[in-house]
Amino acid sequence: MKNDLPIIRLRGRGEWLLGRDGFVVSFFIHRDHTEVAPAIWGAVQTYRRAIPPGSLNWYTSDDGDMVPLDEEGWEHNRREVIDCLEGGGRTVELRESPSETGGYQVEYYGRLLDSPFHDAPVTALAFTFPSEYFLEHGADHLRALALELARELPFNFGYVSFALVSTQGAWASADWTVLDGLLSRYLGLDVYSVGKAGSVIGTHSLGPHWLTFLGRPLLGRLGGIDAMRRALSFPEVSLRPMEGDRLLVTLGEGPDPIDTEKGAIPSQYLALGRLLKPFMFEYTGDIDEMQGKMNCWRRRLCP
Repeated sequence: MKNDLPIIRLRGRGEWLLGRDGFVVSFFIHRDHTEVAPAIWGAVQTYRRAIPPGSLNWYTSDDGDMVPLDEEGWEHNRREVIDCLEGGGRTVELRESPSETGGYQVEYYGRLLDSPFHDAPVTALAFTFPSEYFLEHGADHLRALALELARELPFNFGYVSFALVSTQGAWASADWTVLDGLLSRYLGLDVYSVGKAGSVIGTHSLGPHWLTFLGRPLLGRLGGIDAMRRALSFPEVSLRPMEGDRLLVTLGEGPDPIDTEKGAIPSQYLALGRLLKPFMFEYTGDIDEMQGKMNCWRRRLCP
């Protein structure tokens, strides 16, 4: 297990905490949210049972305000996920803190695939953990928990990674000099914005991660489980088939921040990156500076 994870505290104006070191578990599901609502709520409850009591304290109300997450708030969010037969989008955002980024967060964006408001939408779900949770429980525990979170989800793509945990992609408003330094040094550090990614990712991937989940139709485009087994014949790699033509690829005993000051990129990450490269999401057309930066960054492990 890697125990040399860097401690990161990314602050903005007024010293508000915009991002911190931790882990993200993300899933992108190429289904209307009306089809997967019970599985989504089941995963949220699995996460709730796994984290320390009182770790989630606030949620985003219908009018956009942050309000305390009491039992009435839990029921409100359950209805937001489950009571969806009339269609439309659904959003659930649960947080540790009402203002700063905390280690424990849930972000869920339920969408319809034919939504006219997004380019290539999917239903997206993400859970975060502070690094302290990982260091206390270990890599095997986090991997088993990720499998349990994924058990009923018909994902196209998903992953678990050491990450810059941030609320709704708030890392993007930080000092880019500091952020560029972090991303240039730690190639295994994920920066994510699950809401934005879920509106454009379609059936694409977001590159290789410590734990990479592959499902329909992406796994088929990669040649299936047997092709993955042949291409990833490294001693550090394990492949775990899952029901429903799904696969979990594990790239090492524990997550690797891939510190470029300490060593080269592990070969198994590059190998999976080569496989995923043709199916990677990237912004196209008239893109802005941020989108261009993100395109380059996503290809960092895809030679």
